Parts: sequence; structure tokens; C-alpha cells
Amino acid sequence: MEKVTSLQVAERAGVSQSAVSRVFTPGASASAKTIQKVRKAAQELGYRPNMMARAMITGKSRMIALVVAYLDNQFYPHALERLSNALQEQGYHILVFTAANSRADIEEVMQQLLDYQVDGIITASVAMTNDLTDRCNAAGIPVVMFNRGQDGADVSSVTSANVKGGREAGQFLLDCGHKTIAHISGWQGSSTGRDRQKGFCDALAKVGMTPQIIDGMYRREVAAEAAETLMAGPNPPDAIFVGNDHMAFAVMDTLRSKLGLRVPEDVAIIGYDDVPLAAWAAYDLTTMRQPLNRMVDATVEALLTRIEDPASPPRHIEIDSPLIRRGSTKEPMT
Repeated sequence: MEKVTSLQVAERAGVSQSAVSRVFTPGASASAKTIQKVRKAAQELGYRPNMMARAMITGKSRMIALVVAYLDNQFYPHALERLSNALQEQGYHILVFTAANSRADIEEVMQQLLDYQVDGIITASVAMTNDLTDRCNAAGIPVVMFNRGQDGADVSSVTSANVKGGREAGQFLLDCGHKTIAHISGWQGSSTGRDRQKGFCDALAKVGMTPQIIDGMYRREVAAEAAETLMAGPNPPDAIFVGNDHMAFAVMDTLRSKLGLRVPEDVAIIGYDDVPLAAWAAYDLTTMRQPLNRMVDATVEALLTRIEDPASPPRHIEIDSPLIRRGSTKEPMT
């Protein structure tokens, strides 16, 4: 089939060719009615504007999009840097986009990625709907989800073994002799938050313990408030498993500076990720280490496999997270 032109889209939509250009030009002005007509015509005709001045003769852009929900969590700048370096070594150019975990934001970013005709997409802690998955598949653009899974999504995913990691964190705190253990979880709208919580609860359930759980939403300020709530309760915990290091730092700061408590003498803390800051003397955080290099290698391999062979099935890869013991927890009793 011949490539659909902007003139054909303009004729189908009943607008000028310049109007089509404005609709597909970021920041250009176009009325809502014009945008709706042009987008509808473009979808019906299968039109996508080529945003690259130097497209390969094969039609491949050699561009990979990295989409991340937030960068304030120290884990993601390191992950994006390593993903970028690994892809550049394979001859790909990198586009980085941020998208909040809302349907509207993700829809807008994904539309831009389709317009740029990227060869593949890596989403880091960004939820994908089945509708978006179908649109990427229809456009022939493979997607790999990094540090996030999605039930029913026809895309590859690479995560640490979060259920197992949460279970090991819970068992370690039990082995240290703690009797009142709480959990400030990651956002329960994410597979990582749910899976780590499940593993943690499974470990405690084996000894008949039901932990108090507060959703920290992967946000520092929410985690800090959760720590205050837990310690002000009638049965304050002597240990807290926090859903990631980013929140764990806020919890430790709150316990020490605001509540005057000692870590680990009064409250032990264990996190998840093992970002570089966790090893600093100020925190010395016991944590479950996400094997970043192995996760990056697996993500790049999964993406390039689907680019080279679009018929290859999606892969769902889990990599074990080792426990890194530091000074924020006590020594096991056995």
C-alpha cells in the first residue's frame, strides 16, 4: 500500500493541509473540532506523520522511547541512564518522556510516541491499558514494561521477583525477633506495590501475624505521614517494611528528627531497591536489592527481540532480589 499523505487526511477531514500539519505539530494552534476531525481521519486512513528528518531507508527510525512516571525516586534516574547507555550501544537513539499514572497523561504521551514512529517503547513504572497495548501492536511498535507488570497486557515485562522479595523481607524481620511489624506499601495501583505487599503478608501469616498496612503511594510525604500514624497508634510497630527506599528514607527521617526515635533500637526499617543513597552512613538502610544491571540487560534483549521478530511472543521476566543487610535492622536471633 502506498503511504498515506497529509493531503489525503485533509481531504477526508474536510480541512486544509496546513490544518493537518498544525494538528500534528506540538504546540501549534488548532481548534478542538479540527483536532477531532483530523485525528479521526488519520486513524481511518492509518496515517502517521513522520517526525524524523532522517528516517532510515528501511523506514526504521532507530529511536526508542523511554517513558517514566516520575524521577524523584532515586531508582529511576539510574535505571534510565543504564537503559539509555545500553540502547545507544546497540545503535538506537533515545527519547525520554514523563507521564503521570493517569489515563489522560499516558494517552497523550503514547500518541506522541506513535507520531514519532519510534521502533520500540520502554515504560518504567507506567501502567498500560489493554487499549493502548492494542494500538501499539496495531502500529507494529513493541512495548516492554520495566519494573512494572500489567495483568492481561500483551506486552513483555521485566521486574524483580517482588512477591518473593516481600516474603524474604517479612521473614527477615521475624527472624530478628520483631513482634509488631507494619508495612508502608508501594502504590496499590501498581503490580510492584501489590506483589511486595502480598509476599510480606504471606510471610507474617505463617506465624499468625496480621500487619497494619498503609499505602505510601510511592511518595515521600505520604510515607512520612504514615510513619507518624503508625507510631501514634495504640500498638506502635517495632519494625516497618517500606515498599521502596525512596519512602524508607522519609520514614527514617521522620522517626529520628520528628519523633525522637532510634533506628533500629526503637524501630527497625527495611526498604526495597538498594539505591546508592541506601549505603550512605546517614541511612545505612537494610533493603532488598533490585538487580538493576540484569533487569536492564533483560529489558533491552526482550525489546530488540520483538523489534527483530514481531511475531515472537511477549516475555515476562522476574529476577531475584537479594537482601542487603545494613544498620537499620537488628541481627537475626538465629
